[in-house]
Amino acid sequence: MTSSVGRVFVGVDGSPGSLQALRHALGFARVFAAPLIPVLAWQPPGGESPARAREVPELEQEWVRVADRRLTAAFEEGLGLLPPDVLCEPRLIRGPTGPALVACADRPNDLLVVGTGRHGLFARLAHSRIAGYCISHAYCCVVAVPPPPLADVPRHVRHLTV
Repeated sequence: MTSSVGRVFVGVDGSPGSLQALRHALGFARVFAAPLIPVLAWQPPGGESPARAREVPELEQEWVRVADRRLTAAFEEGLGLLPPDVLCEPRLIRGPTGPALVACADRPNDLLVVGTGRHGLFARLAHSRIAGYCISHAYCCVVAVPPPPLADVPRHVRHLTV
């Protein structure tokens, strides 16, 4: 393990767990004076095979715009706006989340921050695959951040309690 961190990557999708990971990643970026690189990995609705069969450039451009809006919304919900005191380089990557994050954080002095998903057995089985993939495949240090307690509250109720 190296003594300093060159870049801080964080997987972001707008879920409460990823927003918690984003906040932690921002703290690491400040401590190490490293650039913060939030990554939103996306795939076409229905998967890659049907998308290749269609190949409609306008449709693909719309998917990229939707992914970009999701990334911007995650920043607004998690942090307010892009932090002015940290170099921030958001990335949109087409592909499965785990492999996309591992491919980005490819240097030994990178730090990869991922959310671990929701609490509960079934939720963990469904949502912790990305964190597990990153932990077992990354070439750099991985920090797995547990979700906030509010993550167990349904989204429609969360907005009523704030």
